[in-house]
Amino acid sequence: MNAGFLPVRQLVLVDLLALMVAVHPGERAVIAVDGPDGVGKTRLVGELLALAPHVAGRTVHAVSVDGFHHPRAVRHARGSTGESFYADSYDYEALRRKVLRPFRAGREIFPAVHDVDTDRPVHPDPVELPEDALLLVEGIFLRRPELRGEWDATCLITAPLQVTVPRGNARHPERRVAGDDDPQHPANARYVEGQRLYRLQARTWAPTWIVDNTDLSRPELIEPDPDEPQWFDQ
Repeated sequence: MNAGFLPVRQLVLVDLLALMVAVHPGERAVIAVDGPDGVGKTRLVGELLALAPHVAGRTVHAVSVDGFHHPRAVRHARGSTGESFYADSYDYEALRRKVLRPFRAGREIFPAVHDVDTDRPVHPDPVELPEDALLLVEGIFLRRPELRGEWDATCLITAPLQVTVPRGNARHPERRVAGDDDPQHPANARYVEGQRLYRLQARTWAPTWIVDNTDLSRPELIEPDPDEPQWFDQ
């Protein structure tokens, strides 16, 4: 590939991928790709996977935390509030049991346990990975305190709520209501409040890298600055 002719987005992703594959070379490593709904994590991770065979020099595989939702009855047992969204959405013990622990031990992983759309358990085939594989775990709330120690590095994907809320809502046109592009609309209250609670919990855990994904054609790769912590308000 001739870098001089690559679009800005691809250049930034190549740089990010180079940083990621440099984490624990020669052994298995796990990187969390964190960020709010609608910020573009899934697309970004998909692009990294597409680039990896050309530039990574090691196997890069991805798992989404969305495959580890609790059943709907658990997620909404305490109501559909921001607090329940943050506290009850995901089965982190299942993520550890099916993905993180076996990956660290050099065994096959199982990439999901639950389909959030059908609200049913799933039983995917196991995935075998090389001994030096890099595993990207993509999802929301990944720098929460109880997940400290699970990641070798973290990448925070950011954009303002005025960008992420409309992007996230656009994925579910059947749920749209008039005016819901506004982050303050009541239809967004659970999401916005859950993210606010999460930011308070994650403030002291600096991400390894930040990608400002506000402009999808021109993302910005940022090195976190502890003296001016850019992740506090993201």
